[in-house]
Amino acid sequence: MLLNLKEILSVAKENHFAIGAFNTSDLALVRAVVEQAEASNTPAILQFAPGEFKYATPYFFRYVTERLKASKVPFALHLDHGKSIEECAAAIQAGFTSVMFDGSLLPLAENINQTRQIVEFAHRFDVSVEAEIGTIGSMSNSDEGGVENITYTKAEEVVDFVEATGCDALAIAIGTAHGIYPKGFRPKLQLELLTEINKAATVPLVLHGGSDNPDDEIAKACQIGIQKVNISSDIKQVFFKKVNEIYTETGNFMPPQVFNPSILEVRKTVQEKMELFGSSGKATYY
Repeated sequence: MLLNLKEILSVAKENHFAIGAFNTSDLALVRAVVEQAEASNTPAILQFAPGEFKYATPYFFRYVTERLKASKVPFALHLDHGKSIEECAAAIQAGFTSVMFDGSLLPLAENINQTRQIVEFAHRFDVSVEAEIGTIGSMSNSDEGGVENITYTKAEEVVDFVEATGCDALAIAIGTAHGIYPKGFRPKLQLELLTEINKAATVPLVLHGGSDNPDDEIAKACQIGIQKVNISSDIKQVFFKKVNEIYTETGNFMPPQVFNPSILEVRKTVQEKMELFGSSGKATYY
């Protein structure tokens, strides 16, 4: 079944678990997430950053939307880090059920203004909107972007921002970064800040940059009040590592023989994340 973000996250918030939102750039990664979600009876979110959306082309999403609608497991199809109403509109036209408008680098008043405009537009089509205050770090040339110096979300701004914009979910900055962390670097999530934000928040909270963080901190964040965790680098790294391994060892370049084993490897990582977030088996809640 294909739900919007508000529908799929409201159940997670009510039942105190988080849902994995996986950046699935192409057919192989879509298959890995969808097939593992179905095998484990787990809700999941497929998401595409703008560069991934353009790479896949809007025509690809005819297949994706039909595949998700045909499933008994709940899914949402989400645009990650849209930077303009044009990008959000293109995703909505392609069948996405939710979009993120990332105005985090704008002055707060302008972020509120543009987010509100996109919310008003998206809600006409029953499409949910994720917004962001605070900034996420960047450790690589990830398509999702990021900044060198993180600006942490302020708990006191959350209520006013949500009320002013009408957004359906809120991405917050508590210390994560997009991409894989350099060797020896250990991030530390500000879990006390998350606790403060969660007390103030009236909408589901989103954690960006969920890859390559300590499992215990991610699990604790989900227990405290995160309902959506974004995963991109972790599954892509596993996929291409397996592709490279097969080609290097065998010289095989036939897609089914290279990609099918790689999909199975990604499925293992997807399952690990679902268990970490507490969502594995939770499709029965819908």
